[in-house]
Amino acid sequence: MKEAMFYQREEGGLVRCGLCRFNCLIKDGARGICAVRENRGGILYSLVYGKLCAEHVDPIEKKPLFHVLPGSKSYSIATVGCNFHCRHCQNYSISQVRRDADILGQERSPEEVVKQAQAAGSLSIAYTYTEPTIFFEFAYDTARLARAAGLKNIFVTNGYISKEALTTIAPYLDAANIDLKGFSEGFYRDVIHARLSEVLDSIIEYRRQGIWIELTTLIIPGLNDSEEELQGIASFIVNNLGVDTPWHVTQFYPTYKLIDRPRTPVKTLRRAREIGLAAGLHYVYEGNVPGEGGENTWCHCCSSLLIERYGFMIVTNKIHNGVCPDCGAAIAGIGM
Repeated sequence: MKEAMFYQREEGGLVRCGLCRFNCLIKDGARGICAVRENRGGILYSLVYGKLCAEHVDPIEKKPLFHVLPGSKSYSIATVGCNFHCRHCQNYSISQVRRDADILGQERSPEEVVKQAQAAGSLSIAYTYTEPTIFFEFAYDTARLARAAGLKNIFVTNGYISKEALTTIAPYLDAANIDLKGFSEGFYRDVIHARLSEVLDSIIEYRRQGIWIELTTLIIPGLNDSEEELQGIASFIVNNLGVDTPWHVTQFYPTYKLIDRPRTPVKTLRRAREIGLAAGLHYVYEGNVPGEGGENTWCHCCSSLLIERYGFMIVTNKIHNGVCPDCGAAIAGIGM
């Protein structure tokens, strides 16, 4: 347990949390919407500091990040809890915690995480699986040590962090994969229990802070797969983030509280990819369908196949010093 960052005391023993865009007003003895930040006598505490529920070495492509150190390993950590309550959460067993639940996890220090990452041959640390914003204090302390040790830092996030918190960690944060889960306020209200406008503002702020970003949209049949929504996302990326921003359109499968929808047809993913490319995006990837060809990186100038992937595995990588070997076009990213 550690005193939280980003909160203010209010009258009557209340505290106002400023970590994410929900800005929870929390009574004494209660927790915020994330269920892992608790008001004890007018002091807000993080209950998950150093309590890891997941700790694995992953290919960085699993995040998914296709334009950051391709083929490298990323030391991936998480604590329990999340500030979203998505009906289709794939990691609900660790993200959806009751507000009165005991907080479980393996005790780790930031120093131990950095050492383990180095010992595993990882080039980065990914704060992932649940929502890194809610274990901000631990992520922040770890990220500073990781940067000093020459490791990259990565958030895999829902994009609901407050501007103040993002500004604080931005000097140590190299990249983020942000979920843009849909493109209507109705979808965010009914399926995610959040606001689309706040996510869009946050995504733009990530870019403004100079953090490399890739976006992921899990396409759910009948909920966020309309041509209008997909075109809206593609246009948002082009107009606000730039054509070099990778967009991952991925296959949904029934899980948690959303089991009445079928898997996303591959043809829907292909249509989404076509929409993104037609809007001017250079890199659009189809996810969760290995072997279909939509995971490969092609040169946006001469159409040469640059990186061939199968799932999270790189089969071939022809990029050298960040350029296409055939036409010399620059391929955007970190360590390409």
